[in-house]
Amino acid sequence: MQKITIKGKTKSEILIGENFANTSKYLPKNNVIIITDDNLYKHYFNDFPNFPVIKIATGEQIKTLQTLEDVILQLIDLQADRETFLLGIGGGIVCDITGFVASIYMRGIDFGFVSTSLLSQVDASVGGKNGVNFHSYKNIIGNFNQPKFVICDIKMLDTLPEKEIKNGMGEVVKHTIIADGRMFCIIKNNITQILALNKNRINEIIYNSIEIKSKIVNNDELEQGERKKLNLGHTLGHAIEKYSSLSHGEAISIGIIFSAQLSHKKAYIDEKTLAKIKDLLSSLGLPITTNIDRQKLAKAIKKDKKRSSNNIDFVLIKKIGEVTIETINIEELQNEILDF
Repeated sequence: MQKITIKGKTKSEILIGENFANTSKYLPKNNVIIITDDNLYKHYFNDFPNFPVIKIATGEQIKTLQTLEDVILQLIDLQADRETFLLGIGGGIVCDITGFVASIYMRGIDFGFVSTSLLSQVDASVGGKNGVNFHSYKNIIGNFNQPKFVICDIKMLDTLPEKEIKNGMGEVVKHTIIADGRMFCIIKNNITQILALNKNRINEIIYNSIEIKSKIVNNDELEQGERKKLNLGHTLGHAIEKYSSLSHGEAISIGIIFSAQLSHKKAYIDEKTLAKIKDLLSSLGLPITTNIDRQKLAKAIKKDKKRSSNNIDFVLIKKIGEVTIETINIEELQNEILDF
């Protein structure tokens, strides 16, 4: 097992390679309530710690204020109090719902995660962002609050379909473009092993992604500066999610390509670097373009939560392993989307 610590307002320990069966040793002895989804409960209920369980549905469409309300009503029925510990067992949606509820129930209670998807292990469960969607606008309502711990049991990925591995790889590639050109090359040379869930390779890329993200979060927990780099691909990616059924990783893949093409247009990267990024994402089975009406996408970014007045802090690529944040006028960005 490897451990990475995020030292935010609340200390958060990310436990990579820990076994799901050992979860109880990180929990209080009593007054714990588990939040999970229906699908995961069917697979793993026999392995759950012996505490009350609240189940939610699956799919991005349930990440709403209504789901928060439903969970809170069940917490009240279970007589949860300020000493209750919430344990989210699941992927990114379960982590978001659990973290958000824990942050607001009785003005805040402790919580932790058992992260069960590649996407949540490398991104959603790490860093303390908790959010829900509102009228299809991605994570427009949320807060920052770190879990006490995150357990990343690599073996739990074995039950995932390949589509979900590819979904997580969208964020993994994003992290390498931000801060690790060496890992970008390792992924490029080991795609078959990665998609086949070779344990050594998967452990390596999960640890690397979490290390990159944790370093950034430790420097800028509340996203005032450096943490904005983690939004690479997300401005257009979130707009694509609004108008399609693509997974988060698939949408971010297209968003990364948009950022890469704009970076090339602004002379940050050359044609060869742009081609390398396209080739890697395509080789992982991720999309690099979309047929969604560009007018819709251009309109959607006006509701982007990173917007400040008429500008957006947009992440551009300087080279594979280094990015920069540039303030771009929304109208200029909309025109670039229309040409994408």
